[in-house]
Amino acid sequence: MSRRELKNRHIRSLLKLGGGSSYGISLPKEFIQELGWRSKQKLVVKRYGSGLIIRDWEPKKG
Repeated sequence: MSRRELKNRHIRSLLKLGGGSSYGISLPKEFIQELGWRSKQKLVVKRYGSGLIIRDWEPKKG
């Protein structure tokens, strides 16, 4: 697999997973490292206008 040009390194493809009921996207390694995220970490995905917001999941306190 060849590396993307620097100007296109944040452009990603949407991938169909398994039986087709889920989709996935790869995220830049630098973003994951900066956020301190790990493999299999729980995340919250919310729709925001015509885009998405992905945040770290925080368990309810109490």
